[in-house]
Amino acid sequence: LAGFGEDNMIIFGPAAKDAKYEITVFTDIDCGYCRKLHSEIAQLNSLGVRVRYMFFPRSGPNTTSWEKAEAVWCAADRKSAFTAAKAGQPVQSKDCGPTPVTAEWELGQAFGVHGTPAIVTEHGTLIAGYLPPRELVARLDSEKRLNTAAGAASNSLQ
Repeated sequence: LAGFGEDNMIIFGPAAKDAKYEITVFTDIDCGYCRKLHSEIAQLNSLGVRVRYMFFPRSGPNTTSWEKAEAVWCAADRKSAFTAAKAGQPVQSKDCGPTPVTAEWELGQAFGVHGTPAIVTEHGTLIAGYLPPRELVARLDSEKRLNTAAGAASNSLQ
């Protein structure tokens, strides 16, 4: 994920330096639990979670979900189009040439993503499925504490 580049993602939340947590979510426009997660984006952001979205149309290439993802990417205001699409509204856009949808879908497959939402934490843990905001933050906090403790233990052994 580090080498993929945020310019190929749709990001909601605080700047990276100001975020308490950062997650990358492989999402499908038509996935019900993906829509639920995005409907709670304001709460996630208020809890300090920066959400980086990548497209993973579960139905694969040349499908309606794929076309919706590309329409969102080609929209003048991607964030507004993304939110509208997640609410089931049509997105108006023009063909903008190559989009990152194929590369994101292939990356998701390489990660072993089979369903959405697939949440990748900043420590590389894959969380398959939806979690309510407070439960997700508790999981992220626990992971951060474990990684901090492991790093401290590693440093004390050196």
